[in-house]
Amino acid sequence: MSDQQVDQGKRTWLIATGCAGAVGGVATAVPFVSTFAPSERAKAAGAPVEVDISGIKPGEKLTVEWRGKPVWIVRRTPEQVEALKKNDSQLADPNSDRKAYPIPEYAKNEARSIKPEYLVVVGICSHLGCSPSDKFAAGPQPSLPDDWNGGFLCPCHGSTFDMAGRVFKNKPAPDNLEVPPHMYLSDSKLLIGEDKKA
Repeated sequence: MSDQQVDQGKRTWLIATGCAGAVGGVATAVPFVSTFAPSERAKAAGAPVEVDISGIKPGEKLTVEWRGKPVWIVRRTPEQVEALKKNDSQLADPNSDRKAYPIPEYAKNEARSIKPEYLVVVGICSHLGCSPSDKFAAGPQPSLPDDWNGGFLCPCHGSTFDMAGRVFKNKPAPDNLEVPPHMYLSDSKLLIGEDKKA
């Protein structure tokens, strides 16, 4: 064996071990960097969720997950906001006085929201935990009253909610939809799960 063959073998071995070491270093660095992001367990436990609401058009809904629950962000039209007044006499709890879910002070109003244009509620029926479906269009429809002003229908047992998530009288659902703690970081950013600035 010549010296040149031995040096070539050493060189190949050094390159191979160097590459393996570099790959191992990258593999070690990636998990380390990812430890700075909230874990799935932390998210499930209630870590706040930041949402970009700039793309929601009037009359549309965006669903995000917080604490393993669907949270609906509905951008109501001016007509939908105005129609909320027409429902008060038909609602079981128009002022959200019941205490099954603590309602934030900023949502103790007819629109149940910080900004009347936006509704932020947990999309789970207070009866048996079903998820109501959107029935935003006003007017007569199957399973809804003829004077329907828009809202949500829980298909499981027929509970109906208005566009503020307030339950109608004589329905199986005992309470309005839950309003989670939330705050606006800007006109286009919403933080769900926290409502106090640090």
